[in-house]
Amino acid sequence: MSGWRLDCPWETISIKNETPKSPSRIPVLLQFELTLIRFIFIKQMKDVIARNSVEVRGRIADVCQRFGRKIDEIQIVAVSKGFPSLAIKTAVAAGFNLIGENRIQDAEPKILELGRVATWHMIGHLQSNKAKKTVQLFDVIQSIDSLSLAEEVNRFAAAENRTIECFVQVNSSGEKQKSGVPPDQCLDLIQNILKLPNIKLTGLMTIGPLTEDEKTIRAAFQMCRCLFEKGAKLVGPQFEHLSMGMSDDFPLAIAEGSTMIRLGTAIFGPRPAQK
Repeated sequence: MSGWRLDCPWETISIKNETPKSPSRIPVLLQFELTLIRFIFIKQMKDVIARNSVEVRGRIADVCQRFGRKIDEIQIVAVSKGFPSLAIKTAVAAGFNLIGENRIQDAEPKILELGRVATWHMIGHLQSNKAKKTVQLFDVIQSIDSLSLAEEVNRFAAAENRTIECFVQVNSSGEKQKSGVPPDQCLDLIQNILKLPNIKLTGLMTIGPLTEDEKTIRAAFQMCRCLFEKGAKLVGPQFEHLSMGMSDDFPLAIAEGSTMIRLGTAIFGPRPAQK
């Protein structure tokens, strides 16, 4: 997958996309250099996202053809973790209107700056003490994994006088380091969440096993699809999203019935190094 790099640190590039409060105090040459860096950055980013978009959509089309799926059944969440708001703007301009973020502290400044340029999905592990801020910032929460968390989300949604769309996250791999409700508790959790008036439950989310064994990955996705089908009988037509598959395993997820894939590096390229 295509990547890109500039010969200057990301922190210099992003500058939080703000105009300095006193531009006259910055040397003219430095202002010119920063403007030039920003221009090069945007140009490279547009090129990378455009190339990757064509490649990703082509791969999705190939998988759909092989497994009898329709391309328009598959939605893409562009995962912007680690990338600045300029990257998100570029992705939205390229047609990605679902944006996924993993952490509140990273997402908040981007969402406040950009506003509702896209539908914002919370896809990372969510702690109850972050529920209020999450409800205020995001359109969709994909990572509900307990009744207590759902109740907190419902309470804060009611306080905001809104109904928020949510998915139940399933730990389909059984890996202890992963969040998600155990598969054998999933349907009970769905039934309990249906009692909460300020949550609109619309699907399941899962993260595939951390392995290169395709049989193991597909087995986890198959189990989640079965739970999704059972959940749809409990919830009804609004239960329409099966969010599974990321940059490394989305072809297998589509083959097993995914309707929504979450792609980060496949769209934006390698994430910048974190301090």
